[in-house]
Amino acid sequence: MRWEGQKITNDGALTEPALVPLAGLVRSVRTPEFAGITFHEVTAKSVLNKVPPTSSMPFSWTINPFRGCSHACVYCFARKTHSYLNLDTGLDFDAQLVVKINAAEVLTRELARPSWQREHVALGTNTDPYQRAEGRYKLMPGIISALADSGTPFSILTKGTLLARDIPLLKAAAQSVTVGMGISLALVDPVLAEAIEPGTPAPKARLALISRLREAGLPCGVMAMPILPWLTDGDESLDQLFGELAAAGATGVTAGPLHLRPGSREWFMQWLATHHPHLVPRYEALYRGGSYASKDYREWLTGRIRVFRRKHGLMAGAGFLRNLTAGAEPVASTVAGSTRSPGPVQASLF
Repeated sequence: MRWEGQKITNDGALTEPALVPLAGLVRSVRTPEFAGITFHEVTAKSVLNKVPPTSSMPFSWTINPFRGCSHACVYCFARKTHSYLNLDTGLDFDAQLVVKINAAEVLTRELARPSWQREHVALGTNTDPYQRAEGRYKLMPGIISALADSGTPFSILTKGTLLARDIPLLKAAAQSVTVGMGISLALVDPVLAEAIEPGTPAPKARLALISRLREAGLPCGVMAMPILPWLTDGDESLDQLFGELAAAGATGVTAGPLHLRPGSREWFMQWLATHHPHLVPRYEALYRGGSYASKDYREWLTGRIRVFRRKHGLMAGAGFLRNLTAGAEPVASTVAGSTRSPGPVQASLF
């Protein structure tokens, strides 16, 4: 059983009925290590998700081992996807998590198909593959190995410091395929981070992870999104953020303002009304036109980001498949008793 050591019941977890019918449901479990969270374990028929051709995303395939995320970031754009399960996009997104327990096995079969063209696969585009439960389920090592063994390039975006566990595996994968690493970190104030990203590792822990990836010879881009209007968009905040990212060794940064899509908009505005009620009218005006901040604000913020990126010598990210090798070190591999270097590991910026 996947909850060994959690002696709530004989099989290591408290089994309970699922809140909603889920295809392939094996069981729903709770454990004291994850108080308040229910895991709905399912067997998936497929884990490779085709990105719609109308999408602007610079990749064609994604993998999401989890649905829902215990990081509980109040601004998370993926909250809307929980409504497809007839779950709410607020507390349910944070606490009713779907786990594809056979992800690696299914992926291995999918990658073995003659029709598979070894296109780039992105992980972490919807919910974080290294959220805390990955420490129990251990899905990512099998996924990484399956991708590398099949010759499929991939990238990972995460806030989870659990990724450090898999650095040796990622270094090995980088011998044969392009591996892109991205850490999501948009603020370094620990008090604000605790309030708005309550389930994530602290900013200092993520900065340390960037350094560990660089020390391992892997490039590491940073997704500095979302920048929060009137909370983290001031010159002092941006200067500190970009300065600490540069000091940690980030190979590039993609930064931009908060998006408020349906599902996340309601949850974020509720949080804002509780913690910063004086900002509610300003946000309502700024996002009057829909999910995106006004054009004037976006142009202003782009200019400030450019200033501090240049000040700290950071390169600009340009999407998942932009190869940024600045500062990347060759990763040597030993094959049949000989050593070879494939050249700099290519980074995919998020």
